[in-house]
Amino acid sequence: VYPDGRVCISILHAPGDDPMGYESSAERWSPVQSVEKILLSVVSMLAEPNDESGANVDASKMWRDDREQFYKIAKQIVQKSLGL
Repeated sequence: VYPDGRVCISILHAPGDDPMGYESSAERWSPVQSVEKILLSVVSMLAEPNDESGANVDASKMWRDDREQFYKIAKQIVQKSLGL
């Protein structure tokens, strides 16, 4: 998740080859992708974030180095977004 809230999920990337060579075209968007596949990708991202090449470098570092602080900040952000 980027600092501005955008997500980096292969299945949502534009169709075709990845110019960086990181993803195969089969991993990227196509009309055969179902809502279920997209939601599973989001759940996977939240359950097992990729901290090796995170879109938000600071959050990735905190996830690796100080998981307790990461959860504390995440909880505060969620509560704020829900108006709690």
